[in-house]
Amino acid sequence: MSAAVSSASRSTAIARALAYADSGALRRDLAGLVARRSVSQAPEQRPELYDYLRAAVAPRLEGLGFSCRIEDNPVQDGPPFLLAERIEAANLPTVLLYAHGDVVRGYDEQWRDGLSPWTLVEEGERWYGRGTADNKGQYCINVAALEQVLAERGGRLGFNARMLVECGEEVGSPGLHAACGQWRDALKADVFIASDGPRLAADLPTLFLGSRGTLLFDLEVNLRSHAHHSGNWGGVLPNPGLILAHALASLVDARGRLQVDGLRPPPIPAAVRRALSTIEVGRDDDAPETDPDWGEPGLSLAERLFGWNTLEVLAYKTGNPDNPVGAIPGRAAATCNLRFVVGTDWRAASDILRAHLDAHGFGQVQVKVRRGTPATRLDPDDAWARWAAASLAATTGAAPAILPNLGGTVPNDAFSDVLGLPTIWVPHSYPACCQHGPDEHLLAPVARQAMAIMAGLFWDLGEQGPAVMAERQAATAG
Repeated sequence: MSAAVSSASRSTAIARALAYADSGALRRDLAGLVARRSVSQAPEQRPELYDYLRAAVAPRLEGLGFSCRIEDNPVQDGPPFLLAERIEAANLPTVLLYAHGDVVRGYDEQWRDGLSPWTLVEEGERWYGRGTADNKGQYCINVAALEQVLAERGGRLGFNARMLVECGEEVGSPGLHAACGQWRDALKADVFIASDGPRLAADLPTLFLGSRGTLLFDLEVNLRSHAHHSGNWGGVLPNPGLILAHALASLVDARGRLQVDGLRPPPIPAAVRRALSTIEVGRDDDAPETDPDWGEPGLSLAERLFGWNTLEVLAYKTGNPDNPVGAIPGRAAATCNLRFVVGTDWRAASDILRAHLDAHGFGQVQVKVRRGTPATRLDPDDAWARWAAASLAATTGAAPAILPNLGGTVPNDAFSDVLGLPTIWVPHSYPACCQHGPDEHLLAPVARQAMAIMAGLFWDLGEQGPAVMAERQAATAG
């Protein structure tokens, strides 16, 4: 195929995708998904998760030539998975696509008048409904774009595609890692492409190549079973609230700098610094005001957010905050969250925290780790990362924001570590989408542009995928 024909066909594929969005078809497709209450946090709705995969996901994919099967979770009573496959030729590159079909609870009564979590409502540029941003809207865009490219190519994609849809992401993806290990052959691919999370800003197409890890832990000071009158015992009984406050201050200083040496990351790699050098944090009008003096000194805002470790206090309780009395409490507790990048010894965090607290005289503070998720990061200089960035630039006319890893956490390690895949995420939401809360919404202009971006990306995969795959293999061998 000549370059001229290829360019025209790419343009026509993108035009198809835009026409699909402009016709109202994308909104109608999404409305049907939003109406399905696929809530993974409610065990009694587990049958709805199977029905969602069986009735809402499988038929659309089968119409695109995928063979689909629904599998029980390797974890007992875990939410189900759908595996889909479309193979054109053994010598073509294979992409693994991913999405999650579950949503959080609707919290119906908290939505403002005129809105419901289970009905898509269009108001101006906003499409309201549970899952519009996380993750049904993003899944819907990707499948619709794939459909338009397939139509433009006359029933062929030029690559093989596999897809994994889980229904437990909102409850921590139970069984996902076991599923990837168990179904490794069925999920075998050359590159992973998915969409979840927000862009850096609504008007800025974004790629992220991994995610920071997360560690959730509790600190407790439990000195006695009862509170005691502060007038009768103040000055002779240790106060758990004060002890815990000083213990927390030993972990993070008054300007937000992490003080625990064992939990600080290695230096930021040069390729990551280059990728973050053009990133502007907080571009949207409704973004919170940042503090240039908060966090690790000597780093840019982008480096602090995407290239460094942070420890946050999520909740703190001592006594009865809603009805305080004149008594010294017997207990204090805080829930903390460490967000960390690749290279952090997070699995030893409990021992590291214990040693740090003991060294600072806080032996009374107990450490209880709840759960953790590894950090992942694809090198921004990887052949697939450069290819994806070039594709987005060709479609939009401007270089996308490239984040070596998301500031938050997605289950990327299941794909990067268990399956060993280079991972490319192309988010279609924006930071103020209200995901997980009332009034969740997707921005129509972002969805429209995302249709063009994904049509261009899938087109380019069919055209350039074999060359990118060969380039990466050569670099790996070298």
